[in-house]
Parts: sequence; C-alpha cells; structure tokens
Amino acid sequence: MTPERIEYGDDPSQFVELTRPEGEPRGVVVVIHGGFWRAAYDLELGRPLAADLAGRGWAALNVEYRRVGNGGGVPETLDDVRAAIGTLRGTGLDLARVVTLGHSAGGHLATWAGGRVQGVTHVISQAGVVDLVGAEREGLGDGATAQFLGHDPGAGDSDVDPLQQVPLSVPVWCVHGRDDTHVPISQSRTYVDAALAAGGQAELIEVDGDHFVVIDTGSEAWRLTVEVLDSLG
Repeated sequence: MTPERIEYGDDPSQFVELTRPEGEPRGVVVVIHGGFWRAAYDLELGRPLAADLAGRGWAALNVEYRRVGNGGGVPETLDDVRAAIGTLRGTGLDLARVVTLGHSAGGHLATWAGGRVQGVTHVISQAGVVDLVGAEREGLGDGATAQFLGHDPGAGDSDVDPLQQVPLSVPVWCVHGRDDTHVPISQSRTYVDAALAAGGQAELIEVDGDHFVVIDTGSEAWRLTVEVLDSLG
C-alpha cells in the first residue's frame, strides 16, 4: 500500500499522502500530526498511523500543512487543513464517513475541522490542545499557542478555539494519557465537560501513559482508538 501524494497548493508543505486499503474502504480517516503547530515537526509522525489504519481497511489521508516558521499560523494553517480535507472530493472515495484524527496540535486542528470543515462526520483528538486560552495560561509549548495565533488567546478567538466552539454537531472522542506532561489531560477533561454541558456528543478516554502513547500503534491507547473507529461501522 504505497501512499499517493496529492498537492493542494504551491507551497512545499501543501500536500497530503493518501493510502488506500485493499478492497472497499470502511471510510476515511484524516490523520493530522502535531508538534505545537511548528515547522520542526512534519507528517512523518502520522505515517505509522496511516499505514496501520489502511491495514485495518480505512483509507488514510495523512496531512501536511504550513506551520509556524514556514508560513503557517492563523489563518494559513487552518486554510491548509480545510484545503487538504477538500482533496478527498477528487479521489472517488465514499465520503459518507470522514473521521479527523489528530495528535497534540493536530488534535486541535482535527477538532476545529469537526466544527468548521464541511464533510467531517466524527472527530478523535489524541492528547489534543483543545483549550487555547488554558494552553497559553499554562505555558504549554513555551508560548506555542500565542505564536500560532499571533497574539495571546482570548474571547475573540472563538473561530479557532475548540473549547469556545462547543457543542459541535458531530461526536468527539478525546483520548489522553494520564501522565502527559506536554499537554496535560486537563485539556481534554475541560473540553469534554464543556461539550457535554452544552448538549454535545463527547467522550473522554483516559489511558495510562505519556503524550506519545496515543500515537504508538502497539499501545493500549491505540487499541482503544481503533475500538472507537470499529464502533462507527
């Protein structure tokens, strides 16, 4: 299963890798890597996930996007995620089930897309930064949130901050390690509590482990993530 590269812009970071499974796909999972939105990290982080998902019958769209340090930030990164997901329309895939799956800052982007990108049907956030105001207040990523936004986050960032967008019209699962020191589990707990209080569909899946256990395809955290996908049909 060799990934197909699809470019959606002229920038070197504006491309996706589409891996198709053998046989008819169960749906599409859009894999969005993390790294506090910074250019030092790329879609290599998502390749093991995409390969595993394709082996389980899912079409996997591994997304690269402009990041802080190479032309990204707000709104460029968000524009790229929207355009990357839009490439699915030209693939011939059945788009009845499109799940965004993102880790860390990618969890932010996956959840944002669930409320702002047409066609997304489910969201799985893996140790996601889903409360931007709280992330900056706690100094996550040494000021990464303010760098991403171009200013300190606040009430004016409702178009970008997942916590300020609850409830979404699609279900959200937050998978998070209890021992995560990069993005504390309080991020997911706060988001899920707020989403449920607002009448949304949201579930917190707490797992043993650190920030990276959720993207280890041999871990219990990944098994539970796969269970969520299996529950979708």
